[in-house]
Amino acid sequence: MTELLAVVTITLLAVISPGPDFAMVSRNSLLLSRRAGVLTACGIGAGVLIHVSYTLVGVGVLIQQSLWLFTLLKAIGAAYLIYLGISMLRHAGAAAAASSHANPAATSDFAALKIGFLTNVLNPKTTIFIVSLFMQVVNPQTPLSVQIGYGLFIAVAHVLWFAAVALLFSAPGVNTRLLRLRKGIDRAFGGLLIAFGALLAVAGIK
Repeated sequence: MTELLAVVTITLLAVISPGPDFAMVSRNSLLLSRRAGVLTACGIGAGVLIHVSYTLVGVGVLIQQSLWLFTLLKAIGAAYLIYLGISMLRHAGAAAAASSHANPAATSDFAALKIGFLTNVLNPKTTIFIVSLFMQVVNPQTPLSVQIGYGLFIAVAHVLWFAAVALLFSAPGVNTRLLRLRKGIDRAFGGLLIAFGALLAVAGIK
């Protein structure tokens, strides 16, 4: 029971902390659609399952202990976030006069899932969070079925939290007011992702 409470508490605190996942869900649900935001949240949950899977088979320990491998992962993640940020800055306000649902490619289910998945799976801070959680909190003697249950809980917690964020930012009252600032919002989220990527590239993971 103590282990379960620790996993739940640490997971909830980690999920609600701001980061690239929050930025992408907020942006997609606000500027694209509620469906896009929720599907981005589902993609994030799928990315969490990847982290959990390689942690349970022991690859997570290798990533944590191999400096070059972790550095490579960090570089790829930073590059992806900076790429997303630059893309947002380049296209900021391009469709400001159009409906937020007018671009089918941007709002396709696959596109929304993919961006959520890649944003999470390429984030080395998520790697460190999940690997550390299973190494320092979960007892090695805990049955594998229970550990899998923990992993599913972590993924579901991410989906539920970010789906709630999507619902908030796509609520008609909030959405209508903020869409007037669409150009500035795209620039703000673009700059935020570039900042996340830059910090990831130059700072050590604590």
